[in-house]
Amino acid sequence: MYMITRKDFLKKSSMIAVGGLLIPSFLRADNSTPKIFGNKEFKPLVSGKPLVIATWDNRKATEAAMNKMKSAGTDLQSGTSLDAVEAGARVPEADPEDHSVGYGGYPDRDGFVTLDACIMDEKGNAGSVTFLQNIMHPVSVARKVMEKTPHVMLSGDGAYQFAIEQGFKKENLLTEKSRLAWEDWKKKNNYIPVGEKNHDTIGILAIDERNNISGACTTSGWAFKMHGRVGDSPILGAGMYVDNEVGGACATGTGEFVMKTLGSFLCVELMRNGRTPQEAVEEAIHRIVKRYDYKDIQVGYLAINKKGEHGAYSIKPGFVYALNQNGENRKLDAESFVK
Repeated sequence: MYMITRKDFLKKSSMIAVGGLLIPSFLRADNSTPKIFGNKEFKPLVSGKPLVIATWDNRKATEAAMNKMKSAGTDLQSGTSLDAVEAGARVPEADPEDHSVGYGGYPDRDGFVTLDACIMDEKGNAGSVTFLQNIMHPVSVARKVMEKTPHVMLSGDGAYQFAIEQGFKKENLLTEKSRLAWEDWKKKNNYIPVGEKNHDTIGILAIDERNNISGACTTSGWAFKMHGRVGDSPILGAGMYVDNEVGGACATGTGEFVMKTLGSFLCVELMRNGRTPQEAVEEAIHRIVKRYDYKDIQVGYLAINKKGEHGAYSIKPGFVYALNQNGENRKLDAESFVK
């Protein structure tokens, strides 16, 4: 059970008054960019590798991922960071109580559970699927796209047919609990997809003992979304991005704004230019709040660098994340723009 649910996180968007915001000086005065973004009170855990980090209280996912890398060392046959992020992402994908990922995910407004995912390895190889139905593990299909095709992204029926050809099993992903929630929503919302109802993801990043970084992202998207909607999660540079020379980043929350700012790619490029992971995620959030009305949106970012340092930041309070590092698998609270 989540101690702080994604729904709680997103509901805060309508509960926090503008008067309670702490606005940085660059928003109060001119639009000049400070030399350093960074919360001086934020003290990340001591750096260390191997490392696994994931959005939300996905400690079961970070545990599964770390278990893949326990025998890593220099043995090329042992679990890699790529194996780790896939194993971690598969945990919530198979959890019927997780209503924003995979099996048990809330359907779109027409009653279809549609899934998006991407995966990226230390060599820059990547695979992605969008609008995939009836397959429980889209992250594994995305990996097959990366390894078995000349493409990066497959969508809809094409992604489904490819999955079946690769040996994945057709399954009904709409649980009774999610179906009843959908039926109740239709009565109250007149078939209009509105509000900040559950629309999240798991983003997961890992560094193995060989100092290689991989990432993955998987979701069932915005609950009761318009049929055909695809969010940021399967889009490289938006929902997740890694560069083995620098680090990696992943996103959660209102995907439309992550797509508009390519936040994960931005975080990595900021780190390439000398920012710490914490400074990078804070500036990525500031790019959103400077440009858009953020009263009714939520976005959170995680980032890691090659030293095994991490950063976490969101627009509003309530974003938690899981960090498995130095023998501890912990749930931590991210700092936020709105206090």
